[in-house]
Amino acid sequence: MNVNPKRLSIHLALLLVVTTSLSGCSYNQFTGSEEAIKAQWGQVQNQLQRRNDLIPNLVETVKGFATQEREIFTAVAASRERMAGARNPEETIQAANEQSSALARLLVVVENYPQLKSDANFQRLMDELAGTENRLATERMRYNERVQEYNTLRRRFPSNVTARAFGFQEYPYFEAPATAQQLPKVDFGR
Repeated sequence: MNVNPKRLSIHLALLLVVTTSLSGCSYNQFTGSEEAIKAQWGQVQNQLQRRNDLIPNLVETVKGFATQEREIFTAVAASRERMAGARNPEETIQAANEQSSALARLLVVVENYPQLKSDANFQRLMDELAGTENRLATERMRYNERVQEYNTLRRRFPSNVTARAFGFQEYPYFEAPATAQQLPKVDFGR
């Protein structure tokens, strides 16, 4: 069998052009997906900051009624500090989960102080916090959707070849902590 060197060169060039163009499409999809993840992560951080800004007001309002619950206030303040010091998505996710847990314990304290629940300032803060938690849940969901799209693209053929070649890494999901599975305990016996 005689192989024509000119014809072989044309075939190899054509294969190179097709491979390069497919790789370029995947590369552009990856960069677009990464930017979507970063933008959505910015939205998550906006809502976490909103929550962080509300917490001191909520804590000060509750402190006036429940001074003996220092442990919970300390946990809320510590979680707020960890949130402010987080340097990457993994640390931010962990700090946000700790903050959610501390806030859940704070809400249990509120249940023990009926006069606090009737305070107008407290009620307004609780409404703001509830709205913020809803916004945060929505932004977390959207972030996880962007991560799912990107990570799926990263694993599919032929884009997985591009991902490996250009070093596109997997992004983490924003997952609820294990403590979120436990129901807060409300005790009216105090």
